[in-house]
Amino acid sequence: MEARVKPKTLPGFMELLPSEQILFNEMKEKIQKSYEKYGFLPINTPIIESADVLLAKAGGETEKQIYKFKKGENDLALRFDLTVPLAKYVTQYYDKLQFPFKRYQIGKVYRGEKAQRGRYREFYQCDVDIIGDGELSIINDAEIPSIIYNTFRELGFDDFCICINNRKILNGLFLSLGLEKESADILRVIDKIDKIGEEKVQKELESKIESNKVAVIMKFIKICGTNVEKIKQLEELNISEDMFVQGLNELREILKYITVFGVPEENIKVDLTIARGLDYYTGTVYETFLNKYRNLGSVCSGGRYENLAGYYTDKKMPGVGISIGLSRLFFLLTDYNIISADDKSISDVLVVSMNNEYEKCAEVATKLRQNDMNVQINIENQKLGKKFKNADKLNIKYVIVIGEDEVKNNVVSLKNMATGSQETVDIDKAISIIKNK
Repeated sequence: MEARVKPKTLPGFMELLPSEQILFNEMKEKIQKSYEKYGFLPINTPIIESADVLLAKAGGETEKQIYKFKKGENDLALRFDLTVPLAKYVTQYYDKLQFPFKRYQIGKVYRGEKAQRGRYREFYQCDVDIIGDGELSIINDAEIPSIIYNTFRELGFDDFCICINNRKILNGLFLSLGLEKESADILRVIDKIDKIGEEKVQKELESKIESNKVAVIMKFIKICGTNVEKIKQLEELNISEDMFVQGLNELREILKYITVFGVPEENIKVDLTIARGLDYYTGTVYETFLNKYRNLGSVCSGGRYENLAGYYTDKKMPGVGISIGLSRLFFLLTDYNIISADDKSISDVLVVSMNNEYEKCAEVATKLRQNDMNVQINIENQKLGKKFKNADKLNIKYVIVIGEDEVKNNVVSLKNMATGSQETVDIDKAISIIKNK
């Protein structure tokens, strides 16, 4: 006898039961529709890329996490995000695209990092980016929060905060303190303030730079009040460094247009601690938090970058975009019982046979499907009571029963599973009842 292989799923890879997958798909579809509402075009890049193309921008920890393998003479790798494939895409198809190029992509990416609860090695990202040819208006940075706002409203959330900052303000501050060489390290430390707190951030900074300069930085990131008050306090710092002034002007203009794009003031917050750890963000940065579940961390993030495709072309392609880590978000929302997978089926109707009326069952199911209904047939050799019980477990609202009398009189027996009522009607009447439920 052959040895059996125990079925198992590798750590860090998500598999869902049908009811969970239905909910996951609904979330993905809502995100996609929201992106399309803003005119973003769909693209779908390969999961497997040539390693030299995919790794052109990688380095450090990122490169260690990339899945690489050989197939024949080819060095291949699995994509680790959707941004690098986008850079390749706009370079390769530059002459066929219209700029600014607005694209969305929803797809799986792969990272060989340590698997943890809610952090996967294979996971879905939902990205939107606006790419310019040579230049890109800063007003695009103001539309991005509108996309975030609309998307999370579509997902059923009201109480959330889109935090916004500009790295030019931070970098300008560092230049004024003579810390431009240390700026990347300082930004990474500041970016951890929500996780480790102000005191630990201050200690970590003091291990790298002079305490008097740390005092200025800590005073800066403690600026508080309304968005208007924060802008005023930044102005009152009287920092004349060009980069600081440019970043402040950009932030001021973005805040003005965010309002025009219809985002309520209570959903936008200037947060000078939001730095984003990725080196390629050069201007506006975003982090989005659910206010009641701040401990979940950011549920949507992104920012402005000056040269998306610099590793592939001499053309300057600035861009701005955001990403939602859908797999992680889904896990967190279900784990905290914020959402629940209640739908166990996508079927509107179950068609069952009393005896052997299979032809009539197929005919009825076909007509229902032609009327845009999701229909499941159960023609197995089971008792009628078991078929009803299966429909109830799947939360299917209606069951159509076909027996000898129904075939003879060209009618169907329609049972409402919620009320238990049952009536004999013609197929057109059944369709009308189900559609108007």
